Amino acid sequence: MISVVILGAGNVATHLFKGFEKTDEVSVVQWYNRSLAAIKPYNHLVAITDDLKALKDADVYIIAVSDDVISELSSQLPFDDKLVVHTSGSASVYDLDMKLKRGVLYPLQSFSKAAELDFANVPICIETIDKACFPILKKLAKSLGSPIKRINSDQRRVLHLAAVFVNNFTNQLYRIGHEITESEGAEFDLLKPLILETANKIQDMSPFKAQTGPAKRNDKKTIKKHLKQLENEHHKAVYKLLTESIQRTHGRKKL
Repeated sequence: MISVVILGAGNVATHLFKGFEKTDEVSVVQWYNRSLAAIKPYNHLVAITDDLKALKDADVYIIAVSDDVISELSSQLPFDDKLVVHTSGSASVYDLDMKLKRGVLYPLQSFSKAAELDFANVPICIETIDKACFPILKKLAKSLGSPIKRINSDQRRVLHLAAVFVNNFTNQLYRIGHEITESEGAEFDLLKPLILETANKIQDMSPFKAQTGPAKRNDKKTIKKHLKQLENEHHKAVYKLLTESIQRTHGRKKL
């Protein structure tokens, strides 16, 4: 059995803990956070601490905190030559203190504490400096039932960047769509089958081939009508920017 200590109490840390709790192959022996209040609800399931000096011995230490404190936290760990990984998509593996065996266990998914998550749908990207550390991280990922991919730093960084486009930016477009429908009392829920169909479509074809709409077919009349409908200048600017992007991609004229 692999013993693990989790450091941090955010969305990723919480879902990892819940995931490891469901497997017999991993034992979370301790959960650290600088504020005990965030992890106190779990103290009947795991030993908790807010003292780095009181960290237990483990096979792997998983740092699941914001990128800007990874380096500082790893330098404060009261040991060396232990396997320590972070879960960031954009932070370098070299942000971890060089006294440690360093790696990355990057779950490529959007995490919200309140939302249930099936790790079978969460690819885990693994990076290690020492090749000997890869097998244990592979076992950790497999215990969650996740697809596993060994990648390098450059691949991980571009995946994280692309994830911002396909997840964060797309969700912002959902929010704008929600605001537009609400302005006239229309039901945003009626758009949900379209959202799902768009996501399902690219399982079998490229996003390039899946593109539809007035921008792709250069329907100037509809585009002008939409722009006239939009009263919010920010929404209008987003519409123009994305329309131009689609037209550039598909060889159409600019607005």
